[in-house]
Amino acid sequence: MRTFLALLFQAALAGPTDLPEVNIATLATALEKEPPPLVLDVRTPDEFTAGHVPGARNIPLGDLSKHLGDLEASKAAPIYVICRSGSRSAKATALLLKAGFKAPVNVAGGTLAWQAAGHPVEQ
Repeated sequence: MRTFLALLFQAALAGPTDLPEVNIATLATALEKEPPPLVLDVRTPDEFTAGHVPGARNIPLGDLSKHLGDLEASKAAPIYVICRSGSRSAKATALLLKAGFKAPVNVAGGTLAWQAAGHPVEQ
């Protein structure tokens, strides 16, 4: 019983599962298209200012539910959701799906993977 409870607790902490997810290479390819897709960075403003995917829009995860209306124009379009490593963006992707957005995708590895792959960042 104790093991079951430990596993259940770990699953609850792990966050959303079975979310649409893309890797950094897919995001880089998508950004080459015109017009480029929306990249939603859900990190804090300080993290965002330190370096983000070029053209990304910053709405911190804690504020996202209050700003869903600001994203209404992108409700049916792909939204690439990114954070530092992929955890917060997974939660944001789940929130967007629950709110009726049709194509949000979590960017696996986040900005850490983006930078590690040698892609540019804006400050």
